[in-house]
Amino acid sequence: MDAMELRKRRLHSLVDLARASRGWSKAQLARALDRDATKIYPDSGNPKADFLVKLAAVLEWPVGDVLEMVWGAGDEAGPQAGTEISYEALYIQSRQAHQRGDSKQVVALAKAMYQFAQTEDHRCVACSVEASGWDALGRYVQEVDACRRGLMHTPTNPVRRQQLRAVLANAWYSLWDLTPALGTCEVLAKWYKENPPTSDVDRKRPAFVHYVRGHTHRRLAMLEPELKGEHLRAAREDLALSASLHEELAGKLNTPNLGGIANTCRGGLIEVAVESGIEDASDAVGEIVSSLKRINPRDPALTGDWLESWGWWCTFGADIALRHLKGRDMQEAVGSLNALALTISERSNNWALRERVFTIQYGLHQTLTDSTGLAIDFTIEESDRSLITATMGRFPSFRSVGWQILETAKVVSAKVEEGR
Repeated sequence: MDAMELRKRRLHSLVDLARASRGWSKAQLARALDRDATKIYPDSGNPKADFLVKLAAVLEWPVGDVLEMVWGAGDEAGPQAGTEISYEALYIQSRQAHQRGDSKQVVALAKAMYQFAQTEDHRCVACSVEASGWDALGRYVQEVDACRRGLMHTPTNPVRRQQLRAVLANAWYSLWDLTPALGTCEVLAKWYKENPPTSDVDRKRPAFVHYVRGHTHRRLAMLEPELKGEHLRAAREDLALSASLHEELAGKLNTPNLGGIANTCRGGLIEVAVESGIEDASDAVGEIVSSLKRINPRDPALTGDWLESWGWWCTFGADIALRHLKGRDMQEAVGSLNALALTISERSNNWALRERVFTIQYGLHQTLTDSTGLAIDFTIEESDRSLITATMGRFPSFRSVGWQILETAKVVSAKVEEGR
């Protein structure tokens, strides 16, 4: 059966479900869907948007869930043709897909693993693999769903559950769902305190929990002024501890990327020091700019967590400048740091970093407009339009800002190199 026919069958099943769930006649359903009673079912697997919206309303489902049900896994290819299909074989294929950087295939194989899983452990692992694929794609909402599904199972090894819970906390943090991120980190920190890891490899887990909790407190300090001091103190403790643990483990395990995570913690600590009144904002921005001058964002040797870490340093510096500097100093610092962050986000394909870049870019424009009272053009390049749209799909909290950018921005062509 081809994909179009499969979608058509799924769509017809949803129409039948909508009628049954309401207990309606065909005529009643037809009125709700604004269709002729003799033509309730669409003729193809590509129905019009207004039909899907009406169908979602009858089902009382989010439109996105209807789309996902109809389109299923989309263009994820699934298991390779001609290969053995078993849980173990699918897991090996998922590892190979991960090494190739084929994250869509990782997701598809993980879903197949879940179908073939016979134990709670295997189902939990399948959800963890799926979550890793969604994370690499920047699809954090889907990552949250995969983690939640996995946590519905009870693996024989409780450490596996805590690992999945930490992934969930980080996904929530990326989505700016900071309250559940913080609550989950609190549960994890308590568990690891009562069940300390016995190996260096396992010590990466609590180190990561302190990383997520520290950065969650750092963000909450800006959103909850009544608790700012408390959040900043907690952020300072967690980020300092996480930096120390990751730095130590980077050497012991000969894993340089862990040093990149430590570096992100150190960058966050600079912002915390400024907001705590310990460090001058101008000095802090200068420190960040000086550090960034020592790296080449296009260096092929600069990859992984180290590359992303310097991107986060850009956003820390830009946020500090946007909140505390004035006039040309603020404008130049935010502009240059944000441009570098965008370059790094493109190389690393980090969607969370892209969200910060576009949000800060719009924040700079709003600040300049408010401070000058002038109608200053907000410009984006043509290539940014699709990136902003994709970012809106990945981050519900960004959608209002994204719409404002797309509705008000002046689109310009990318600069052409001189002489070409």
